[in-house]
Amino acid sequence: MDASYLVRRHLPQPLQRPLHTRRTLGRRRSLGTRVPSAVICFCSTAADQHQERPWESYDRDIQSHAGSDLARSLDLLADMQAAGTCPSAAAYARLIRALGRAGRTLEAEALLVEMRRLGPRPDAAHYNALLEGLLARAHLRLADRLLVQMADDGVARNRRTYMLLLDAYARGGRLEDSWWVLGEMKRRGISLDTAGYSMLVRLYRDNGMWKKATDLIMEMQELGVELDVKIYNGLIDTFGKSGQLADARKLFDKMRAEGIKPDISTWNALIRWHCRVGNMKRALRYFTTMQEEGMYPDPTIFVMIIGRLGEQGKWDELKKLFDGMRNRGLKESGAIYAVLVDIYGQYGYYRDARECVAALKAENTKLSPSIFCALANAYAQQGLCEQTIAVFQLMEQEGIEPNLVMLNLLINAFGTAGRHLEALAVFQHIKYSGMSPDVVTYTTLMKAFMRAKQFEKVSIELGTPCDSEAAQAEYL
Repeated sequence: MDASYLVRRHLPQPLQRPLHTRRTLGRRRSLGTRVPSAVICFCSTAADQHQERPWESYDRDIQSHAGSDLARSLDLLADMQAAGTCPSAAAYARLIRALGRAGRTLEAEALLVEMRRLGPRPDAAHYNALLEGLLARAHLRLADRLLVQMADDGVARNRRTYMLLLDAYARGGRLEDSWWVLGEMKRRGISLDTAGYSMLVRLYRDNGMWKKATDLIMEMQELGVELDVKIYNGLIDTFGKSGQLADARKLFDKMRAEGIKPDISTWNALIRWHCRVGNMKRALRYFTTMQEEGMYPDPTIFVMIIGRLGEQGKWDELKKLFDGMRNRGLKESGAIYAVLVDIYGQYGYYRDARECVAALKAENTKLSPSIFCALANAYAQQGLCEQTIAVFQLMEQEGIEPNLVMLNLLINAFGTAGRHLEALAVFQHIKYSGMSPDVVTYTTLMKAFMRAKQFEKVSIELGTPCDSEAAQAEYL
């Protein structure tokens, strides 16, 4: 982001200063001459008039607008540089962080390069601001290059640097990189705080490492680290994913004994994993307790409970749950619940997706992405492809774009119905639209081919090696 470019872009031609002005000022500043604290600001409403504006005013406004009006902040930076001066290190840090969070990492990097060339000297805060933006968008190679540049400039990594790296690696499931960060922190004497332990819990959960999670609890207790609701939720989810439901319940009881109130994520995890193993008695108990404590049930939990009870033919239990919600005044939840029960075929009033959405609107239910996802999942689990597609169409009419999770549900619907070619078409749409298929996408599509007994085509279509005899044996 060169100053001469910003001058040509933001100032009328007659007001542009000679390009040597800024360089002269920069040279004089390097010799120790003080830059005047007032710079000239040309008013856009009257080009022939001007007023002096203090340097501090520019710098303050750049920082204040960086978080709320980034375009305004950049305009002020251009005016400031055109007048031959530079903002403070704090202003640069605010701008780099705002650009990085907005996804404009190239511009953020250009500002950092400008600082290194013109001053003031960047410190760890400026590198961390850019690193945050790069890691948020999974630009790992650029992040590695930035770390090398940081070391070359003699800027030491601090706690914030390592926490950003650990968070990114934990979210990406990069075990080896996470161990490296932990080793570096230990070598430098940087201890983990509650946020750091939360990241480790997430890493263990995603990789099913429940024994590591147990050791982590003991370590936190020995160090006196307080376990907050986020850490408890991650640990409960880790035990549930690994099938250690007894340990999950013990941890839940310990959480409540310490006076930490469970949130919606806590209840969802307990209900979800007990439903998965078919322990509906405990799942329904948690579901009822959650509502008694004033928690708003998640529509995705409705789908799981209704699906499991429907498979077992326990429609009376479904009716009791619905009556209980209605008696507690959860009208909106009850409307969603009733529609989902009808989709699963007990009453059959709202089998059509458009009628379902119309019924929810009649109850003044706010249609959110999670509700559309729950509807699509209900149809997909029964292989009702046309209705699943109709949910996507209705969602787009409401101005909501389908995400990867919803498209995976559509693949599942076609696969359940034995229509593997349509499932493949959805998979190709995901790739061509710029999305990155995840593990669920590939797994669901492979199941669709296996249901259609197209074992030979699995590796050809997915571009992955597949033993057709082994796949057939597994399917049979």
